[in-house]
Amino acid sequence: ISKKVQAIYLWWHKPVIDQELLQSLPNLKVIANSGVGMDHLDLKLVASFGVKMANAPRAVSSSTADTGMALLLASARRLVEGYHIAVSSGMEYCEADFLGVEVTGATLGIIGMGRIGYKIALRAKAFEMNILYHNRTRRKEQEEQAIGATYCEKIDGLLQQADFVMVVVSLTPQTHKLIGKRELELMKPTATLINISRGAVIDQEALVTALQTGVIRAAALDVTYPEPLPRDHALLKLKNVIITPHLGIKTHKATYMITEEAVENILAALNGLPIPSEVLPS
Repeated sequence: ISKKVQAIYLWWHKPVIDQELLQSLPNLKVIANSGVGMDHLDLKLVASFGVKMANAPRAVSSSTADTGMALLLASARRLVEGYHIAVSSGMEYCEADFLGVEVTGATLGIIGMGRIGYKIALRAKAFEMNILYHNRTRRKEQEEQAIGATYCEKIDGLLQQADFVMVVVSLTPQTHKLIGKRELELMKPTATLINISRGAVIDQEALVTALQTGVIRAAALDVTYPEPLPRDHALLKLKNVIITPHLGIKTHKATYMITEEAVENILAALNGLPIPSEVLPS
């Protein structure tokens, strides 16, 4: 049926799109991705076959922003540790010094102020947080005012001021290990790092060291590399880390909306119309 295939809908990076597959599908017109991140695709290779590409940014932004805020709150108030204390067989009382950190009035630094980053800022505003952001391009003044956000042209200033740093960037060669030893050491020792983008945006070995030595207070990660981590990985042994299995978009509603957006993109491509969420090779 290779000559009949005109569109591919990628779900969780499957099927793998390589040169062999592209060569075997002479009438392929479009690849629609389930989600925003396109780092699993060689965009230039796909484009060289004359195939269009699309992602699903509208469908995933709210659910991913919710995940980011959930991780922030869970880490700040030590919910996972608290749960284990509450259900432990020897539980008689909670230690008086089992303390989290305040979210209200704290400073949130958002690295990547795209669609998802902006929705995180909207949620953070409701928690009365001070919001800083770093992005390749600055948002319009009215957009900044709507969420009370301050632009940081340099990432260093954001890292030095934020109580919580949330990473919401796409994985590209430019953002690979964007947060490494130097960046972690710029952060406050009381700060928390939250990653809802891609695992490779953070240097994991540097993060382990930073968490072990008190360079930063804690981390909350929905993404790692690889996924899942090897069962003996150092990150899995640290109490000041929360790790979730890439839950970002995993809600019933988001899954349905992703499929709808993908179908919309596919139908547009097959009918020669502008693709609403087309992704071009950089």
